[in-house]
Amino acid sequence: MKIILIGYMGSGKSVVGKGLSEELDLPFYDLDQEIVAREGLDIPSIFKEKGEIGFRKIEMQVLTELLERDESYVLSLGGGTPCYGNSMEVIKHTNDARSIYLKASLKTLLGRLWEEREFRPLIAHLDSQELLEDFLRKHLFERQFYYNQSDLVVEVNEKDVEEIIDQVKDLLHEHRAISSL
Repeated sequence: MKIILIGYMGSGKSVVGKGLSEELDLPFYDLDQEIVAREGLDIPSIFKEKGEIGFRKIEMQVLTELLERDESYVLSLGGGTPCYGNSMEVIKHTNDARSIYLKASLKTLLGRLWEEREFRPLIAHLDSQELLEDFLRKHLFERQFYYNQSDLVVEVNEKDVEEIIDQVKDLLHEHRAISSL
């Protein structure tokens, strides 16, 4: 089974993905890291050289290649990946893939991202919590449609990583049992 983690930046996709892969003894892939390895450039450099459209084409190629692999793994997508092109359609039509939306509230994201904004190019320029909140509110509104197409949704607010991993494992177990009926 391919476990695809979806959600906004700061929702915990990478941390939960790594922990989940360890607990399930599966490889972990981060889509952005796979793109960087393939292109030999960091994400900001790819955007600078090829523009967002060029980046999104590469992103879709790498995602498709990963989904075509004949192996089980945990994959963390970039926050914008599900919102471009037909990414969600491709994921949903991959028979052995289960998409999981790690859903974080605006309050949770604001708390997490304010402290680490300097490490996040998309929000590094926002110099007040009010500006960050407005930015997040707009993005979450735009992206909810795509995120909510996931097979499963896990609320991550006020939970530690282990609780989230346990909930994901429980939902996957239930989902497999339901889909085998």
